[in-house]
Amino acid sequence: MRRLLIAGNWKMNHGPSQSREFGRDLKAKGLQDFSPEILLCPPYVSIQALRESLEGTPVQIGGQNLHQEPKGAYTGEISGEMLKEAGCVYVLIGHSERRQYFHETDDLVHAKILRAHDAGLIPVVCIGETLEERENGITKDVITRQLKGALEGLSPEIMKTLVLAYEPVWAIGTGKTATAGQAQEVHAMIRKILKESFSTEISENTRILYGGSAKPNNAEELLSEADIDGLLIGGASLKTEDFYTIIGIAHQLTNKG
Repeated sequence: MRRLLIAGNWKMNHGPSQSREFGRDLKAKGLQDFSPEILLCPPYVSIQALRESLEGTPVQIGGQNLHQEPKGAYTGEISGEMLKEAGCVYVLIGHSERRQYFHETDDLVHAKILRAHDAGLIPVVCIGETLEERENGITKDVITRQLKGALEGLSPEIMKTLVLAYEPVWAIGTGKTATAGQAQEVHAMIRKILKESFSTEISENTRILYGGSAKPNNAEELLSEADIDGLLIGGASLKTEDFYTIIGIAHQLTNKG
């Protein structure tokens, strides 16, 4: 059974002082008995403050990006090794905002996955279509291209640790959300592509998160779908109460019955 993963992507929000306060508040609510895996991805400058404030809890820390090289003259960039040393376990790769604003390609995403693995980090690889692509009926083509471009040639060893996140670009920061049925349809399609490209084992064991305006009021419906293995949360992860509520919903669903 795939373990649910509830992840928060803070983007360019919460400096060290806010992160420390968030961590203390979240820790005070009690996290030890929750079933889902919990992940927070703060800005680089906040990693240490958040990690220290959550010490003794099961919450894991992730980076929001990494460079495809281990070191070098790349001003303003950060390496996987640096993230690992700072206490990160995961790293986001290929987020739609990286693709949109910084023109990251599927080939670059592929290179970053390899780099993350070599640095000892677990990649959370983001894929998803724009509103125009969905309206033109090419969601499947876009998802297939992104998956094959990012994952082709990866070893079973890498694939067994890698996490995917389906984030319909049209539902990020817009207030729009894919219905649970729409999300499940694409998640099932992703799993089918994994089976065809790799194996039944990889397909059945790979966790696929949904990321697109997930909130406390739609978390249960989304997480109840068969192929949705967690959430990659944006705005709602910046509020301690909202994030904690979603973790609680995931815990209840895991232990139902």
